[in-house]
Amino acid sequence: MNLDLAFYLAVFRRRLPIFLATVIVITAFSVALALVLPRQYESEAKLLLESSQIPDAMAAPTVRSASLEKLQVLEQRLMTRENLLGIAREHDVFENIDNMTPNEIVAAMIGQTDIFIRGGQQQATLMTVAFAARTGEIATAVVGDYVSIVLEADVDVRIAAAQDTLEFFQQETSRLSERLSYLSAEILQYQNANSDALPDTLQFRMTQLAQLQERLAAAERDIELSNDQKDRLVAIYDAAVTAGVGALPQTDEARQLTLLRDQLAQARIIYSESNPRIRILEEKVEVLERTVREQTETGAFDNGPGGATTTLKFQIADIETRLSQLEAQRAELSHQIATLRDTIERTPEVKIGLDGLEREYENIQQQYNTAVANLAAASTGERIEVLSKGARVSLLEPATRPDSPSKPKRRSIVLMGLVGSIGAGLGLVLLIELLNRAVRRPKDLIESFGITPIATIPYMQTPAEVQARRTMIVLTLVIVGIGLPAGIYAIHTYYMPLDLILTKGAAKIGIRL
Repeated sequence: MNLDLAFYLAVFRRRLPIFLATVIVITAFSVALALVLPRQYESEAKLLLESSQIPDAMAAPTVRSASLEKLQVLEQRLMTRENLLGIAREHDVFENIDNMTPNEIVAAMIGQTDIFIRGGQQQATLMTVAFAARTGEIATAVVGDYVSIVLEADVDVRIAAAQDTLEFFQQETSRLSERLSYLSAEILQYQNANSDALPDTLQFRMTQLAQLQERLAAAERDIELSNDQKDRLVAIYDAAVTAGVGALPQTDEARQLTLLRDQLAQARIIYSESNPRIRILEEKVEVLERTVREQTETGAFDNGPGGATTTLKFQIADIETRLSQLEAQRAELSHQIATLRDTIERTPEVKIGLDGLEREYENIQQQYNTAVANLAAASTGERIEVLSKGARVSLLEPATRPDSPSKPKRRSIVLMGLVGSIGAGLGLVLLIELLNRAVRRPKDLIESFGITPIATIPYMQTPAEVQARRTMIVLTLVIVGIGLPAGIYAIHTYYMPLDLILTKGAAKIGIRL
């Protein structure tokens, strides 16, 4: 590949005015910018997020959040519109602050504030707050206010979170306590309404039912026996009346039998069938009944007063009275048995309802116990935060007044402008040449038309053209070198400071200066 250096040098010489104009314009702009930009003094402070002073095993704090998250929340609380406007106006941060709108003030404050958060696992979490202002005193005062706001916000956040937790568990404990009282009253009311069918008394009622059934069976046996005795006495009475016997005396055994039957009837009302007294009376009655039956069959009567029919009538009346008592006893026992069976049949349903209420009561009781334990922990945590014994943000390094300005770095701005202007000039020259399709050398003729020239004659400028070209270049350089800085100075002085213009322009394209 043959590189025609002479041609490219000739092209560069021909485009030299454009190159120089570009270099001069950009360099002049950078120089003017470096001279016009006001001095900025930057002050910074460092904050440290300390861990809890009380071990978690002894008293767990109720305010928990990730370290970086906590500092980010504090940063958002700091950079509120109200805080920025108040600090800017209090310290007169900007020279023409009275002519600035609130939005411009907030944007300028955000642009001159730098907050850096650093942390990680097994590392201390630090927060650096810096601010650049036109004087060191203003920068130090603003950073001091920033630090005060962050520390106050940290205290407010911790105490508010602890108090909210405490208040929540206080309300939860009260709610669960009221629910427990309500359930206790409801369980008591349910037990009173179903006192005859409670599961706890089921075994007792089953035993009582068995006893009543035994007594009912005994009463029915007594009724059957009494009916038999009545039938026999009625038969004897009918036989005596038919035979015309009207003055048969009653024996002592018959009278004693009547008395024993009365005693047996009365004892059965009081005692159960398995009682020894009942059994003794029954045995005596059986012996006397056999004796009276034998006397009746053999005709051995007592010669006492009164007739046999009259005695039989009294005996039949006594048996009927006893039957009435036994019937009443049977009806009462049947009623009691029916009532007990009803309560026993209702017991499973009552048990289901009672178990449901008791399960709910136990669940609420467990929740209440947990809430009480959490309430105690929340009370301890609230006390920890009030005494600032938990995780908190502390001032590690206060803001100090800077001795020298940190911005702008004038040499760097001029150097970057010069390097950039050279690159821009070369790029502009290259772009112009790439877009130029004119024939300027024999090689272009050969490539374009396929002919080889015998000789080439360069364009010869007259002295007047050379002088006019040089005059134009000088005038351009003078206008650019003097007019451009003057225009920049006028914009900065009479329209808007260049730093604000740059801040606004960067903000529109999403760049934070």
